[in-house]
Amino acid sequence: MIRWLTRLLRGTPRHPPEASRAGAPPIIVGSRSMQEVDIADLLGRPAANLDTPELQRFLAGKTILVTGAGGSIGAEICRQIMRFCPTMLVLVEQAENNLFEIDRELREKWLGATIVPYVADICDATRIRNIFRTHQPQVVLHCAAHKHVPMMECNPGEAIKNNVFGTKTVADAAAEFAVDAFVLVSTDKAVNPTSVMGAAKRFAELYVQSKNSCQLPVASCQKETAELSSLATGNWQLATSPRFVAVRFGNVLGSSGSVVPIFKKQIAAGGPVTVTHPDMKRYFMTIPEASQLVLQAGAIGRGGEIFVLDMGEPIKIVDLARELIRRSGLREEEDIAIEFTGIRPGEKLYEELAGHEEETCPTSHPQIRVWQLPTADARQVGQGLAILAEAIDGSREQAITALARCVAEYRPDAVTLSTDETDGSAKLRLATDEDAVIRAA
Repeated sequence: MIRWLTRLLRGTPRHPPEASRAGAPPIIVGSRSMQEVDIADLLGRPAANLDTPELQRFLAGKTILVTGAGGSIGAEICRQIMRFCPTMLVLVEQAENNLFEIDRELREKWLGATIVPYVADICDATRIRNIFRTHQPQVVLHCAAHKHVPMMECNPGEAIKNNVFGTKTVADAAAEFAVDAFVLVSTDKAVNPTSVMGAAKRFAELYVQSKNSCQLPVASCQKETAELSSLATGNWQLATSPRFVAVRFGNVLGSSGSVVPIFKKQIAAGGPVTVTHPDMKRYFMTIPEASQLVLQAGAIGRGGEIFVLDMGEPIKIVDLARELIRRSGLREEEDIAIEFTGIRPGEKLYEELAGHEEETCPTSHPQIRVWQLPTADARQVGQGLAILAEAIDGSREQAITALARCVAEYRPDAVTLSTDETDGSAKLRLATDEDAVIRAA
């Protein structure tokens, strides 16, 4: 306890948060000075405080592993974790510079803390298993993923490789080394997905859910005949103790690549601010809210649930742009124009937080809801893995067709593929409605 208190006291920042900004020259747009905007002011509701005593019990004195530790969400999760004095924090990140930055930041703030950084690809099963074997983490927070919808529409094989098989690699290691809790960071785009990214995340949810009842065999992304046969026929073992849960995020204000940083750059450059469609709406949350939701889900999850923050009403993207222009001390059209560029491939006008077959329930926290999904059939998930593995290095059309076969809710645009094909492979449905006609690009 004394050691924890000492580290908490030493964790006080050495410099005031705004010290680095002191004396920075103002940005001039036209004849006006651009003002700084607090991102939380754009939320349109009070920010949720998800910090509870449960988090202290969940994190204190534990060895915790975070994948994607250098990303916007992963880095903030690491900052939040350190407040609860873990025994060790293991940082797993593919981007070396991002890993360097968060590692340096945490070491400067938390003197004497045990922080272990690893440059590692989550698709590298040998590397991931060695990390787990070395440190035996008790809690795993899986944030690493490809998340940009337009990029994954162009590179669907990479979405499958990273978001599906990367998740599988980390989840398999968590099961093998008997962690206490595994939390998958998912997205509201996984609900009735129209994008490759959302469909890949939905399958990742199904895989993680299946781990609560069965332990699937370990397989790499490579198309090895024996491995794929094992996946398709089902070489199962009884599950061990880990609790596997997921959280679905709305759009995270201020995260890397999100609309607010893009809008701020466009405003600073004098405009225009580009919006895809005047009716485009999204649910939003702040980076601290998103990070605390991940931790809270691990603390209260029993296994198989998907947790969602009560984010209020969705916000029109164009209204967000207008508010950001106004709070920057500028005027729409007079100082900064707004242009509509059209919906991009894979995008929806409105995001959903739950599918039709998902039942919503309250949790112990008033601002967190849980959706208990229909049970994922582990053998069908294994068959889906075999289909997806075959398509990873194929054409874009092959990868999207494979996703459409394996995620019943996925509705991409373009060529129609019926479930009455002679080979029967398109009949695989991981949800319901086996006679449905699906679309594959």
